[in-house]
Amino acid sequence: MMQQLRNSTKWIMILVALAFVGLMVFEWGMDISGRSAGSLGEIGRVNGTPVLNEQYQATYRNIYEQRASLQEDPITNAQNSQIEDEAWDEVVNAILIDQELERRGIRVTDEEIRSAALFSPPPNLMQDPAFQTDGQFDLTRYQEWVANAGPQWLLQLEVIYRDVIPRGKLARQIGSGIHMSDSELWDQYRQENETASVSYVTFEPLTRVSDDQFEITPGEISEYYRENRESFFMAASARVVSVAMTKAPTAADTTAVLTRAGELRQAILDGEDFAEVAMRESAGPTAAEGGDLGVVGKGAMVPSLDSVVFSARPGRLSEPIATSFGVHLLEVTERWSQDSASVRHIVLDIVRTEDSEFALFAMADSLEELAASMSLAEAATILGLEADTLDLLETRPFAPRAGDVAEGGEWIFDPETSLGEVSPVFENRLAFYSLELVSVDPARYQTEAEARSAIRGYIGVDKRIAVAAEEARELVDEVRAGRSLSEVAPEFAVELRDAGPFTREEFVPGLGRFNAAVGASFGLEVGEVSDVVEANQNVFVVERTASQPADSIAWMEQLDLQRQQQLLILRQARLNLWIEALRQSASIVDRREQVLAPADEQEVAGVFP
Repeated sequence: MMQQLRNSTKWIMILVALAFVGLMVFEWGMDISGRSAGSLGEIGRVNGTPVLNEQYQATYRNIYEQRASLQEDPITNAQNSQIEDEAWDEVVNAILIDQELERRGIRVTDEEIRSAALFSPPPNLMQDPAFQTDGQFDLTRYQEWVANAGPQWLLQLEVIYRDVIPRGKLARQIGSGIHMSDSELWDQYRQENETASVSYVTFEPLTRVSDDQFEITPGEISEYYRENRESFFMAASARVVSVAMTKAPTAADTTAVLTRAGELRQAILDGEDFAEVAMRESAGPTAAEGGDLGVVGKGAMVPSLDSVVFSARPGRLSEPIATSFGVHLLEVTERWSQDSASVRHIVLDIVRTEDSEFALFAMADSLEELAASMSLAEAATILGLEADTLDLLETRPFAPRAGDVAEGGEWIFDPETSLGEVSPVFENRLAFYSLELVSVDPARYQTEAEARSAIRGYIGVDKRIAVAAEEARELVDEVRAGRSLSEVAPEFAVELRDAGPFTREEFVPGLGRFNAAVGASFGLEVGEVSDVVEANQNVFVVERTASQPADSIAWMEQLDLQRQQQLLILRQARLNLWIEALRQSASIVDRREQVLAPADEQEVAGVFP
């Protein structure tokens, strides 16, 4: 076991080291543009070094595509602005790092490149099945590939290492001197792996303490308002008319898919091979296997499919069946009693037809055109659409039928949008939609009078906890006098409960997570009872009943990996601070707003003569 761990740890450490260097490359930026000739212009400077528009645009496109691939909705204007700033920061960081490499005289030798190519493969190659044996990266197989690789592949590796290795040297210089002792690592491991078991009681102040057990004075309300005024900030809101056109398939679209499924069924009945039709037409993940679902148990499928599977005669092709997953054609190839069956199927997604998509786009265009000369509600009536009047919050713009309308919200709360103005038609994952601004309530603070009811509630919680805590202290006094927690609990009408074993980082039912009650559990000796503990708007008294220390042998087995991981975290933190300090001391000129503005704006700004 120990030998296996040592063998695998070596490669894990290589990955950790690559991740550390990767911070320099991917989080701080690298020259992804190649700095080829034909620049589109200078959009800024970093310590006198030009920032070329082609560098910026290449980085922008890379980030934009990554962000777009991670979400279904289109990129909003707000997100686009954020991406533009991220691209700028990445290019600036790349230039600063290049300047620092030059200042420190950090270079890479041919021998270093050859050694890296042989012993430190790029992470994407380490994940390639061609270089793995039994699911683990095989260095020998990789080195054999390097020995026989053509010049094109070797040149690509050289380009990677000529960029990565100098940044790795810089990272090591910046992160040098960081050390974690064995005692620090053991303490961290112990904190994460030691367990406790407890018995405890709760006094449930929110239900146990009644209103007549405390008093809230006008002075307390005023004081609370003065000290917590920021919590009574109200985001801007707007009264709007909203019209949405859903992208969901229509009944006609479903009928079209059912018709297509019927055509496929007839083709199969006329002799076409089921598996070939499935591979060509099915939208499901089993298409590549000719629609084979394998053996399914009764109840494993949605009811409408399950009933067909366990009632149809084997070898008979079902009629088209519509479910929320699509339209299905099923064939039971074999069935064993009423418990399981071998099934294959074809599933067609229910999506809009081309005609339906065209009609939707035409409707959206018509709405935008009509709303340019009349109210949004009037335009909706002409087109047979429904208009909703609602209050839209700037911090969470949401509309019926359209869902998240963040882009529309940006338009609504733009200071240049006028009352009665109708927006363009926006698009999100669910719908096309348009908004009309009726009125705006700007962001403001509630007055003390408006907030009085809420303040009474907040103060009331604190006072309930104080009353419950006082009662809990009486219980603790009884225990300190020599009685057991289990003996005293019934006299205070509280239930003695048990929890554990649990670690410091776990969520503990009844106690919670990362709070004073869990912390108190680990601060007690076995058999010791805590003082009154307040957490999660509750009052606890805790007794530790058992303790399981962390396993020192298990700690030793993973010590090397733990050390590498923690050093990586500390080095990354130092690197982040270093690059921020570098930016603070640098002369950075950002001319994007002037250079990249439309031509008419550039002329006004004096960019063009």
